[in-house]
Amino acid sequence: MKKQLNILIFLTIVVSSCLGSFSEGELLFRNGEYEKAISEFSKTLFVHVTDIKSLHLRARAYEELENFEEAFEDYKRIINIDPNYAQAHAGIGKLYWKMENFREAEKHLLIAAKHDGGDFEILFLLGRAMLQNENYKRAEEFLGYAKEMRPKDARVYFYQGMARSALGDTFGAAGSFNMSLSLDPDNLVTLYNLGIANMATGAYHWALEDFEALLKRKPDHVDALARRGMCKKVLRNPTACNDLIQAANRGSDIARMNMEGC
Repeated sequence: MKKQLNILIFLTIVVSSCLGSFSEGELLFRNGEYEKAISEFSKTLFVHVTDIKSLHLRARAYEELENFEEAFEDYKRIINIDPNYAQAHAGIGKLYWKMENFREAEKHLLIAAKHDGGDFEILFLLGRAMLQNENYKRAEEFLGYAKEMRPKDARVYFYQGMARSALGDTFGAAGSFNMSLSLDPDNLVTLYNLGIANMATGAYHWALEDFEALLKRKPDHVDALARRGMCKKVLRNPTACNDLIQAANRGSDIARMNMEGC
């Protein structure tokens, strides 16, 4: 009897070690131990083949390791189990984004947004995918939804500014870039685009201030130097040509195209 009990205990231990645990896999995933997490989730899924939570985090682990094919398979399995599972559609959209297939990314992120319109990351990435696909009006719209959810996120204002620029809404773009810069003052890309937007609205004094502020922090930005020269030219500043000549000599095509009168 004692021998049989020992065998039963041994078998229980062996089986338990093969089953895996979602909570253990989740902990490994959170700690960045993705290969171990995949192994743990695989054990769990061997018994619980339709465990969506394990499939989702295993797909995320594969994604972190850039094993995109395996991640795709897990996301597709989730959708077969639950076609309305937004995060699986979003996961596929993010994979296509990483592969720079923005058309497919937009398509799957749109499905994800349909099933979960309250997820900031889905709406934000969807807006960016639409921007990449030159679907500017809808990009501006979805980035607006994302902005309502996180009104203090500088990135949303930046990309909304890019969409508005493409739509010809120069005043709206300048407003978006201004707001983005107020939330992230160190972003020089935003500062440069704000200068361009201010030029487009005819606010050359403000644009000049933007490019001067940028050049103080990044003196080697030749296109900012060229645009500063363009602003000075409109404002009849005698040093305009000096900026344009310097920028052209340093390789700026923008400067070369605006050398008239110099």
